[in-house]
Amino acid sequence: MWDQILQFLITGVTVGATYALVALGFAIIYNASDVVNFAQGEFVMIGAMTAIALSAGDGGLPLPLALIGAVLITIAVGILLQRFAIAPARGASVVTTIIITIGASIFLRGVALLVWGKDIFAMPHFSGEIPLHIGNATLLPQNLWVMGGAALLVMGVHYFFNHTIIGKAILACSCNRTAAHLVGINVGLMMLVAYGLSAFLGAMAGILVAPITFTSYDAGVMLGLKGFSAAILGGMGNPMGAVAGGLALGLIESLAAGLISSGYKDAIGFIILLLVLFIRPSGMFGKVSAERV
Repeated sequence: MWDQILQFLITGVTVGATYALVALGFAIIYNASDVVNFAQGEFVMIGAMTAIALSAGDGGLPLPLALIGAVLITIAVGILLQRFAIAPARGASVVTTIIITIGASIFLRGVALLVWGKDIFAMPHFSGEIPLHIGNATLLPQNLWVMGGAALLVMGVHYFFNHTIIGKAILACSCNRTAAHLVGINVGLMMLVAYGLSAFLGAMAGILVAPITFTSYDAGVMLGLKGFSAAILGGMGNPMGAVAGGLALGLIESLAAGLISSGYKDAIGFIILLLVLFIRPSGMFGKVSAERV
């Protein structure tokens, strides 16, 4: 029994680390521009599918170069999304920007369908498929890549926002765009950086998890929804809270699938989300706000 629970925990942390990166992307864009980017899941899909395409066949690039190329292409997509879809709608209502990002998500998914078709693709494991054993539980080397990669990316983002000039400039823009502009910060450029960083995190999440879960043109739909749920669960305005929400959601789903039924995995995760929204709408680590009228 305990070996089974350990196996569920290993799976939950692996899946939760992926959700955490997607949720972190949601939180970064929301903090920078007050936009809920429902195309975040497509960044995950584009990163994984592009890496596979660049490395496929006899004439393909070596895997490290293919991964770098996939990340750069995904970052470019994120920047183009901000420049040509989000920026022109500056000052629009929240509902309008949500519709724009949903439309962008559908567009990117349609392009992926035309380019790659409906086939399911696999990426080779980074360091072999020989499992490691912890008691009777098994751990693939790729699980360690996902967990370790997610941890390094989260620490890197934390350092970026707290110890670099550009990161602090993005935080200043998220607090007050007008004041940031008045002190000389290029607000437009900071928005491009924020969207590029969000796309980078999405691409890395897709690349890290693709060898385990496989990928297809519509793989980003559910990952995007789960990442959004994790961001809400942890607190949309709190990047580290979004990471915690991703890990919590992954563990809840894995334990529910193993101890109850795999058929209830998604339902239980969203039920927990609804309960959190009823009890604490700001999320587990979000700040409760009050407005005078």
